[in-house]
Amino acid sequence: MSMTDKTNNNEMITNGNKVLPDFDPPKKPKRNKYAFACATLASMTSILLGYDIGVMSGAAIYLKKDWNLSDIKIEALIGTLNIYCLFGSFAAGRTSDRIGRRYTIVFAGAIFFVGALLMGFATNFSFLMVGRFVAGIGVGYALMIAPVYTAEVSPASCRGFLTSFPEVFINFGILLGYVSNVAFSRLPTHLSWRFMLGVGAVPSIFLAVAVLAMPESPRWLVMQGRLGEAKKVLDRTSDSPEEAQLRLMDIKETVGIPMECNDDVVIRPKSSNKNGEGVWKELLIRATPSVRRVVIAGLGIHFFQQASGIDAVVLYSPRIFLKAGITSDVHQLQATVAVGLVKTLFILVATFQLDKFGRRPLLLTSVGGMIISLFTLAMSLTVIDRSPHKQPWAVALCITMVCSFVASFSIGLGPITWVYSSEIFPLRLRAQGTSLGVAVNRVVSGVISLTFLSLTNAITVGGGFFIFGGIATIAWLFFFTFLPETRGKTLEEMHELFDDFKWRESLHNRMTSDKGKGEESVNGNNKSQVQLGATSTSTTNNNNNNNNITDENTK
Repeated sequence: MSMTDKTNNNEMITNGNKVLPDFDPPKKPKRNKYAFACATLASMTSILLGYDIGVMSGAAIYLKKDWNLSDIKIEALIGTLNIYCLFGSFAAGRTSDRIGRRYTIVFAGAIFFVGALLMGFATNFSFLMVGRFVAGIGVGYALMIAPVYTAEVSPASCRGFLTSFPEVFINFGILLGYVSNVAFSRLPTHLSWRFMLGVGAVPSIFLAVAVLAMPESPRWLVMQGRLGEAKKVLDRTSDSPEEAQLRLMDIKETVGIPMECNDDVVIRPKSSNKNGEGVWKELLIRATPSVRRVVIAGLGIHFFQQASGIDAVVLYSPRIFLKAGITSDVHQLQATVAVGLVKTLFILVATFQLDKFGRRPLLLTSVGGMIISLFTLAMSLTVIDRSPHKQPWAVALCITMVCSFVASFSIGLGPITWVYSSEIFPLRLRAQGTSLGVAVNRVVSGVISLTFLSLTNAITVGGGFFIFGGIATIAWLFFFTFLPETRGKTLEEMHELFDDFKWRESLHNRMTSDKGKGEESVNGNNKSQVQLGATSTSTTNNNNNNNNITDENTK
């Protein structure tokens, strides 16, 4: 063997050494900037709900003064938005299957814009409730479509990070609502609440226009037979061309398009499941065991997210601080800004940790912190309520526990609810399944917000939070025994994950965490082989080169 051949072989080995580390362990791909931008724009629609929740907590104070509203009417005003969301969330699934995910987001922004203007110019309570109804429909649309679009456009490597964006922007919207309350609290009473509610129309205009710059969901495009457009979107939102091809193949398999079909446009025959027809039967009546588990998991996590009392804290935080001893309206609103700031900061922490630690560890840690915070808050409020004198330590503890509760909620249960429910439903059921989860979320939230003041008047504020603490404890047990880890799984692999999941095993060997990590490593290696070339071929070539060099040196 000549020196030139030896040099070439050494170069091949060196090149091989550069490639092999990419297989074992696989390098984490860089975050896709285009997918990041798409997820950000889509998720910003969630600001609409967040702003409405945050601003109404302060606007209710001045509405009560201006129109002399009773607690029952305040509950109806605040809580009915969540019920109205049902109409939007149920309609959004069918609408998004017909006109696409992108235009559904535009439609949501337009509806909320009208609702915000109606509320700002309301002349009586009935007029105001009409505005709430219209705004609620827009919020329902936005809540359902934002996580669906984000999950469908995101690569698996950062899907948890990107799919948590809707919850991030809900929190940002809540903070904006709290800030708006403080900013307009100095105006005359009859103007302050109008500005608080009417300003909500401004972000909806920007969002509706900005969303037009987004591409359509690749999965929706494939469902329509538009393979050429879907491939272009996948090429831009995937970490590599090979991953884009794999994602396209997975979607084609799920939709029922032959793998060998590579036409830009495919005429798909109409079926009973297209555009949502027959999906509800498959979800609720004729569900397979794996689909039934998915439905229980998706609806269960939405139920417990709201039943643990987060909206009671966010919507009625001025009342809670009043019970704690803060009597000034302005000081109460300033305290809510602090709560909103804590909530937003901790949701950002969770966003960057979802794909690092997985869903289950963050979820269980989050709910554990909520349980401790709720019981401590309940005890401190009970002490304040029964003490004839003001207890400064109990007041400080109460405020601290409110912040601790929203922080614990934000690091896990808040964002993971939307991430988890948007990624576990099969493609053919995803739009309707997600809308069903949103419906449960809003119904429970509506029940809490419609009854919280009446509940606390009957059993005290502390007693109400004791109930929330008990519900959070049940939630922790449900999550521990029933929800498998989904980190690192493609959307098309969720069916197998739930089909094989045995909840009892999580009690003995934490199957979902350990097995998930092992499978993620294997899948990562397999994907790396596709992206970088066949490992066996590279390894064999390098071994042959090493043998040749050894033989030459021996000679």
